[in-house]
Amino acid sequence: MKRIIECVPNFSEGRDRSVIDRITAAITAVKGVKLLDVDPGEATNRTVVTFVGEPEAVLEAAFQGVKRASELIDMRNHKGAHPRMGATDVCPLIPIAGITLEECAELARQLGKRIGEELQIPVYAYEAAAFTPERRNLAVCRRGEYEALPERMVGAEAPDFGARPFDEGVARTGATAVGARDFLIAVNYNLNTTSTRRANAIAFDVREKGRPMREGNSVVGKILKDENGKTIMKPGTLKACKAIGWYIDEYQIAQVSMNLTNISITPLHVAFDEVCRAAQARGLRVTGTEIVGLIPKRALIEAGRYFLEKQQRSTGIAESEIIRIAIKSMGLDDLKPFNPEEKVIEYLLEAENKKPGLVDLTCTGFAVETASESPAPGGGSISAYMGALGAALGTMVANLSSHKAGWDERWKEFSDWADKGQALMNEMLWLVDEDTNAFNKIMDVFAMPKSTDEEKAARAAAMESATLYATQVPLRTVKTAFKAFEIVRAMAQEGNPNSVTDAGVGALAIRSAVMGAALNVKINAAGLKDRETADKLVAEAEALVAAANKEEAEILEIVESKIK
Repeated sequence: MKRIIECVPNFSEGRDRSVIDRITAAITAVKGVKLLDVDPGEATNRTVVTFVGEPEAVLEAAFQGVKRASELIDMRNHKGAHPRMGATDVCPLIPIAGITLEECAELARQLGKRIGEELQIPVYAYEAAAFTPERRNLAVCRRGEYEALPERMVGAEAPDFGARPFDEGVARTGATAVGARDFLIAVNYNLNTTSTRRANAIAFDVREKGRPMREGNSVVGKILKDENGKTIMKPGTLKACKAIGWYIDEYQIAQVSMNLTNISITPLHVAFDEVCRAAQARGLRVTGTEIVGLIPKRALIEAGRYFLEKQQRSTGIAESEIIRIAIKSMGLDDLKPFNPEEKVIEYLLEAENKKPGLVDLTCTGFAVETASESPAPGGGSISAYMGALGAALGTMVANLSSHKAGWDERWKEFSDWADKGQALMNEMLWLVDEDTNAFNKIMDVFAMPKSTDEEKAARAAAMESATLYATQVPLRTVKTAFKAFEIVRAMAQEGNPNSVTDAGVGALAIRSAVMGAALNVKINAAGLKDRETADKLVAEAEALVAAANKEEAEILEIVESKIK
């Protein structure tokens, strides 16, 4: 899985568009990042910028944004309604896909260290990146705001990076808080009422903060205080959740407006079900859900799988279908169409960087492209595609078995097999294009110069590296395809008997994939100068070919026994 993080720096300029544009230009100049949103505020004199990408690109873009802001914003002249302490006030990193919050915290510390050392800007590490428990709280790091920095630059409250006495440089740039936090989902739940009071009651039922406790546990009794005079709160049912109720004139309905501050603690679908429960307890219904802004794909995948499992339906279906189930289950298209291509962060990134591949062609287009004069796609890509089809057949039988009448109690068993099949199929579809990419790497070497001894040496090293990769890719196809035998064997033995021949055809396709890819391993390994490595790769492939022949024969024997 590609690693994707989001960065949401807040810059202390919300009125001068030319300054904002120059800062965002510095960010977008870094290859590999996608700017998602620029939200300036006049009253706050602050702009919230959102961009995403792979970690290395995001860290570089964040650094360049902080650098440009330090050059353009003079904190000695800054006034605004929002708390702030620096030209770049906060710069959080947020895990989106393929990366943990803990990994983002370490990246935030690396970024903070670089900002402190190279830009001489004091940096406080906050939230998940904090070095001390109290600095997890941004308010602690920003105590007294910019005006308090002269007394905080040294001593116990000194920043984590770039600490030094308050001088003209710090006076200009202020300090920055760099941290890591989980993704925040802003979501509104639509109610079949116009009552803000009832929407608020539901919000208080579920939000972590809850509601003030009253005498006699009534809604009108005197609010209870502790010995220090602080209001005693009755917590709500959802952790990491903030919520209020309001009326939206545009839609003429009341909503529960919610921020989910940690979707690992309270996922979107859990919050939805709980709001539904609380609404029903008060005689109301949730009619749909409105996502504000963007959402990571995992939130919808987790939701779709959750609702499928509640129905005792197989989760081993296409990603697009799982997301469609999530959309329909939570009514994400209640108020207006919900297009995942426009709302899911990963899809936006893919659309930005995606180049059409072989797997994007129609069946006819793929066949025509293969039959053309070009040497690629060739046997390696076809082998990977046969493996994908073999895994797809096993997955199909698993899904049919999961939904077979009279087998209801076995739905999870077959759903698990279908999940495995989907994963293997997707990996082999990736290998269809990667085999051609590996071939193209070798072709690229032929274009390298070879006039001098140094150029010849570089060309030889590049050829060895490209040839090694062109050998490793089909070997990965061999290994991945072989794993699919487990699925078609199980489906031949235990699956829907009406589809046993589909499992048999799957076994045939998988064996062909293993044998075909192994041929590519051998021919590409022959070009390696490192014979020890070449022999090892070929031996791995040949061992799996022998095992594949045995697997196919045994599975076909099972199939034949069931159709006689």
